[in-house]
This record gives sequence, structure tokens and C-alpha cells, in this order.
Amino acid sequence: MTMYLMTDEQKTTEEQEATTTPHDTTDVAVAPATEEAPVEQIVASAVPKVERAGAKVPTARDWDPRPGQVVRVHVRITETTKKGQEKERVQVFEGTVIARRHGGEAGGTFTVRKVAKGGFGVERIFPLHTPTVTNVEVVKEYRVRRAKLHYLRERLKKGKKLRETTA
Repeated sequence: MTMYLMTDEQKTTEEQEATTTPHDTTDVAVAPATEEAPVEQIVASAVPKVERAGAKVPTARDWDPRPGQVVRVHVRITETTKKGQEKERVQVFEGTVIARRHGGEAGGTFTVRKVAKGGFGVERIFPLHTPTVTNVEVVKEYRVRRAKLHYLRERLKKGKKLRETTA
């Protein structure tokens, strides 16, 4: 695709109005192409960047939960009292990471399973990039050869065990 750029003197007023949109408040000035700056760089710099108001870029966290790790997840919970006041507390959920989905993307999650009192299992899915998860501590790390450890759901019945890694 070849683009020919005209100087401001060669443009008519109608062409200048066509380069700026009504919702755009900044004037877009397109400079002629030179040997130092190719046409693609000039056109790319002339296009204004659009950012969504509600979109947030996920921040890098200190933790990276992987399957086979025993982790303590600190979750911030807001509760309302009888008087209607909101109180915030941190609840700790400790268990084995059995799955991780969507990598480090904005919608990435990890599943943690623990065996509660009475011998029944409790699984909880946590988003990676959420302000409610304040911290994830790694307690132990087991050597696993699968990405999804759903076979641990039947571990007590079949006698499956995980080997602890030697660090």
C-alpha cells in the first residue's frame, strides 16, 4: 500500500476537515515523508491512541501458582454487620493447586483444592489478577508430571500420592 502525503499548502480545507474527526479535539498534522522517517512511522504517529475508561491492564504479581504447589491464598472479604456497617477481613484458604487456566492473561485463573473436616474436598477458583486476592504463599512444592491434577479428587480412595521436590 503506497501513501502519498501532501504538504499543508497543497491540502484544501475540505481535506483537512476529513483528516480530523468531530470527536477528536487534537489537530492531526501530517509531515511529509523524509529519508529519516518513513511513511509508516509518520502515519502511525498521527493516529491518536484510544484507551478505554474501564479497562485495566493486569499488573505483574509476585506469585505464580503452578500445579503441584501447596499454597495459602489470602482473600479479602467484606462483610456487613447487623448495624449495616461494612467490615473487611482477610481469609486464608490453604490447599493444592490442581489446575491453571489461560496462563497469565487478564482472565487467568487457578484452582485450589483442600480436604476439609469429614474427609470431603473443597475446591475454589481464584482469578490471577484481582484486587481481592492479596497474597499467595507457597508452603510446599510437589513434583508433578501433569498440567491438570484432577486425579487428586479420588486420591484417598486409590492411594495416589505426590512426591515432594527437593529444592
